[in-house]
Amino acid sequence: MSADTAATAAYIVAALLTVMSLAGLSKHETARAGVAYGIAGMAVALVATVVLAAQSLTAGGVALLAVAMLVGGGIGLWRARVVEMTGMPELIALLHSFVGLAAVLVGWNGYLEVEAEGAAQTTVAPELLGIHSVEVGIGVFIGAVTFTGSLVAYGKLSGRMKSRPLTLPGKNALNLGALVAFAALTVGFTVTPSLGLMIAITAVALALGWHLVASIGGGDMPVVVSMLNSYSGWAAAASGFLLDNTLLIVTGALVGSSGAYLSYVMCQAMNRSFLSVIAGGFGVESGTSSGTEEGEHREVDADAVAEMLAEASSVVIVPGYGMAVAQAQYPVADLTRRLVERGIEVRFGIHPVAGRLPGHMNVLLAEAKVPYDVVLEMDEINDDLASTSVVLVIGANDTVNPAAMEDPGSPIAGMPVLRVWEAKNVVVFKRSMAVGYAGVQNPLFFRANTSMIFGDAKARVEDILKAL
Repeated sequence: MSADTAATAAYIVAALLTVMSLAGLSKHETARAGVAYGIAGMAVALVATVVLAAQSLTAGGVALLAVAMLVGGGIGLWRARVVEMTGMPELIALLHSFVGLAAVLVGWNGYLEVEAEGAAQTTVAPELLGIHSVEVGIGVFIGAVTFTGSLVAYGKLSGRMKSRPLTLPGKNALNLGALVAFAALTVGFTVTPSLGLMIAITAVALALGWHLVASIGGGDMPVVVSMLNSYSGWAAAASGFLLDNTLLIVTGALVGSSGAYLSYVMCQAMNRSFLSVIAGGFGVESGTSSGTEEGEHREVDADAVAEMLAEASSVVIVPGYGMAVAQAQYPVADLTRRLVERGIEVRFGIHPVAGRLPGHMNVLLAEAKVPYDVVLEMDEINDDLASTSVVLVIGANDTVNPAAMEDPGSPIAGMPVLRVWEAKNVVVFKRSMAVGYAGVQNPLFFRANTSMIFGDAKARVEDILKAL
């Protein structure tokens, strides 16, 4: 069997493992197996690529390839080991930027090997030169948009940039103008390839990626991360065409399409326009509400919450990013078991964008051994909240904000939220009265049936456990 045949067979196996990985990740119970399939597929692809490349590389080239793999793998392993669960969303956004940058470099390499050398010096057939130029332009464009867009997402998720959307004058015209400029530059590059046009395509794409994501508010950032995941897939597929690598095309298309579909589903769950989000808020007017409502809030201590829980017949826990920051999932799981032992019904209500990443809260609760069957999605739990004795809101803010339903001028107007205020009693765990990630005040805090318990969520839950 030749090296090419063996590599092709290995690529087919890797592609199948990628499909199995996506299928496994669709359910909690099979998620671990899905991750294992994905790792195995990537390992097979890497080994096959190295073996195939070794057939045409010098010893020095193979050594450089091995060093690159060791350095990249070492950095990835190090970051994965030290990252906290709260830092996972921004890490994923940062990893997406690497994929985009790789696609840009592959595109530039294609230009330097083909277009820059001229038709007489390249192995590409003359009739295919135009197609190659289009592939270069599109690959660089998708990669550059993914690169800068992911860096902005990383900045917003990590707190290095403000979460509020950037609203430049005529921002929609700027986005459309960038797309028109890209199309015109690509046509020009296809007809007459030149270094100047290549630089212009890259610059326009880098600026568009930055502006697109900067124009999106923090409340929509989970959708953006999912969409950037899709972009990284398409960038990989574009690189596959340039490198004539079937595996990159297949896996890139799988990641691109699945990421786009997830983003669409999340937009539906949030009552957001899919086109508006991915186009940087195109056509969305800014809200007129100041979001600074004030009122009297009522503070309680752990003993009072414990007494409230002891008298309850049903409890719903709504976790948010604050639970992840405090790493309170373990005492929350202990509290759940303690209440169930007392005969109290306990369930969890998970908003589609709770945390900073799709499934963020589900992963945290699974890590703490909370049973899957009591972790319910927003649509499954919302109608039961009115008959619930106590709702514990632990670190959530924007996802339980009644302004989304009651204030048409609110920046989060129209976004479906968990109607926790319909319960008999609501206890909100917060460090302070500060606004949430979307920068909007929450009128829930001032409702007559709402009590506030301040401080570190983990410490407060542990205090409640002691009081029980």
